Amino acid sequence: MLRRRLKHVEELDIFPKVQEEYTQPTTSGGTVSILSFIVIIILVYTEISYYSSSQLKFEYSVDHDFDSKLKINVDLTVAMSCSKVGADILDVTNQNAQSFGQLEEELTHFELSPPQKIQWETMQRINLYIREEYHAIQDLIWRDGYSNILKGLPTSKNEPVGVPDACRLRGSLIVNKVSGNFHITAGKHIPHPAGHAHISAFLKDSDYNFSHRIERFSFGEPTAGVFDPLEGDEKIAPHNFYMYQYYIKVVPTEIVHNNRKQSTYQYSVTEQARPIDHQTGSHGVPGIYFKYDMSYVKVKVTVEKHSTWRFLVRLCGIIGGVFATSGIVNGLVKLLINFINKRKKPTISEEPLISMNLAAVVSDKNWKKSNLTVHL
Repeated sequence: MLRRRLKHVEELDIFPKVQEEYTQPTTSGGTVSILSFIVIIILVYTEISYYSSSQLKFEYSVDHDFDSKLKINVDLTVAMSCSKVGADILDVTNQNAQSFGQLEEELTHFELSPPQKIQWETMQRINLYIREEYHAIQDLIWRDGYSNILKGLPTSKNEPVGVPDACRLRGSLIVNKVSGNFHITAGKHIPHPAGHAHISAFLKDSDYNFSHRIERFSFGEPTAGVFDPLEGDEKIAPHNFYMYQYYIKVVPTEIVHNNRKQSTYQYSVTEQARPIDHQTGSHGVPGIYFKYDMSYVKVKVTVEKHSTWRFLVRLCGIIGGVFATSGIVNGLVKLLINFINKRKKPTISEEPLISMNLAAVVSDKNWKKSNLTVHL
């Protein structure tokens, strides 16, 4: 009963079987087979590499979340004493830094030690390259989960000698999710019912120096893949009275990875620097100003893995396609070889003619020789 069923199964076999004694391997066929296997290995390896990578999907929508707060992370050094500068933030609701928090102030030296300078220059080169090539490498940054590994300058035993001449401001501020202005100017901020003011009347002109180094400036929680363009920026003021302005556009961003959602922020920045000289008409207050504005467009970045079924289908297509193509190539190679061989060999009609002429000559000579012998 089982053999009968197997017999019916054999009748359904659509794959022809040719006995080995009826097959004839050729050199051209072996060469094409080797090349086909090499091509299959290369394509399969490429497909596996592509499948193991992530796929990015970008979606854009209107941001309806107006009630949440915005976190600003700051770590920068100004070339002025902490007693002579004041950091403050003012948004469109007229709330100031006392409502949002306070940054930690630390006296330090603006000059870096040799190890710190090496790391800082490396950080500058990396960030400058990413800023210039971001649109070309953004997919690579998201897939690899870029994070600035050079954050945090190393502590150095060889501190510069002398009185500290700079102030390091670091910390986080929780602000309203509206437009605002974070600034660092001369003098401490004082609460004033009529407006916003800093006490700078007791400072000399030589006390002003708004050269600064930005080690960290970001919004939201630190997230892999988000690049902060201001980090690694350094400005050396050519004059005492100088104003630096950074115009920042903050974009809410939602990242979905492995079914986990994380909310953060990206930003783009344009900058402007100019001297303050009231006699030439360049008015303003010397300092460092970060003017940020919220974008109403929200970006959703989804990191997805490729489908397993699609991967299997592509593998079958690669293997089957190469085998089918190699069969066509093998047939064309054989046809070309046969054509070349036929051109090199003499034609069939010429071969009997030559042999018949030679036989006639030989027989004629033999006949003459025999006749000559008889007459003698």
